[in-house]
Amino acid sequence: MIKSNKYMLNPKSKTEDTGLQSGKTSMIGTGTVIQGEIVSQSDIRIDGKLIGNVKCSSKVVVGAQGEIEGNIVAQQCDITGKVTGNINVKDILNLRSNALIKGDIVAGKISMEPTVQFNGKCSMQAGTVSQVVEMLAEKDERKAAAE
Repeated sequence: MIKSNKYMLNPKSKTEDTGLQSGKTSMIGTGTVIQGEIVSQSDIRIDGKLIGNVKCSSKVVVGAQGEIEGNIVAQQCDITGKVTGNINVKDILNLRSNALIKGDIVAGKISMEPTVQFNGKCSMQAGTVSQVVEMLAEKDERKAAAE
């Protein structure tokens, strides 16, 4: 199910710096709700709502109005919005003002502003995105076996 905002892909409607590579960014705009998994090799910006997982070999940005109910696996990640799920980042995870995180974090480096709300476990370890994906799969298998 996709609910779309007709202005979500209009590049002139955004004037703020997104921190993403120009021309190589997939965007989910405010007011848009997507259910399912997103897999991308280019940058992703989420200002709407995603119910599902994100696997990105580049950068994921969750804007102030953005919300993800699912796991994130990425090279880099900047979060200002809400994430309910585990976050696995190879390089750097930036948790910006008023971000709300409910889930575990594995990242090479973490930057967190004082107004961030974080409830979960945090582990700092560098690894490739594929290693992080394998680690998540093993964790899910152990969880399923325990149930």
